[in-house]
Amino acid sequence: MFDDLRDLYQEVILDHGRRPRHAHRLECFDASARGDNPMCGDRIQIWVKYGDRGEVAKTGFEARGCAISVASADLMAETVHGHTPAEIHQMFEQFRSLAQTGECPGCGEEMERLMPLSGVHEFPSRVKCATLPWHALIAALDGAQEASSE
Repeated sequence: MFDDLRDLYQEVILDHGRRPRHAHRLECFDASARGDNPMCGDRIQIWVKYGDRGEVAKTGFEARGCAISVASADLMAETVHGHTPAEIHQMFEQFRSLAQTGECPGCGEEMERLMPLSGVHEFPSRVKCATLPWHALIAALDGAQEASSE
């Protein structure tokens, strides 16, 4: 059963890595930041549009990198939709723990779609690939222009 779940997670990562649903520049946006992982060359640009209540209404990105980085950006864009910056900061801490340990105690339903990335903890060099989009998103939410996976 564990192998079946691992295979399913790998399929999800490959699907989102090859055909990301949110890989586009937003024409109208409120915040933006660029992220770089100098160790492997992954790069990402994130755009955020806020809704009327201050929640994230849309997120778009352009990325050049591995399937893990692109899939993480795409799954992140789906996950943060409708959440406030404060909630997203908390989600980032939970996701970072998931990527580093493979576990996410206290994670709610909104984090379920990120579970396919839990396997990166087995490959420490790939944790930065998975977290780079989140670093860029947090930088954008905090008003910074750039983020690094370092």
